[in-house]
Amino acid sequence: MKKIFLVFVMSMSILMLAGCGSASDSASTASDSITGVSWKWQSVTNQDTDEMTTVPNPENYTIEFNEDGTFIGKADCNNIAGTYSTENGFAITLGPSTLAFCGEASLDTVYLDLLSNIAAGGPDGAGGLALETAGGQQRMLFDS
Repeated sequence: MKKIFLVFVMSMSILMLAGCGSASDSASTASDSITGVSWKWQSVTNQDTDEMTTVPNPENYTIEFNEDGTFIGKADCNNIAGTYSTENGFAITLGPSTLAFCGEASLDTVYLDLLSNIAAGGPDGAGGLALETAGGQQRMLFDS
């Protein structure tokens, strides 16, 4: 009888630990789904006019979100860094960056202006990342 009780207690303990592990694993997967990926800017769409601008060289416009609330990236020929928050929407605060002139055709200033005005964002449901300015007026799409 003691053996049966001991096996029962051990089985229940294992089940409880396994349940706890999977719940925390799925929670961290959901909250970290944009982190650790080098996102490449593909396009921006003005939602008022439906005008879409395709980024000619997405590998030059990147952003990588870290789990600690910081990010690093590229704005054409410049390196960028800063912080982000997913509380009450999505906010990006630009920090230090290099300030080289990247050429007349560069989208570096447009990219930085859009990033500094982000109000919402997250996974787009198709494996990409979508970031939007206030009211969804400008929608940036990224691929990994």
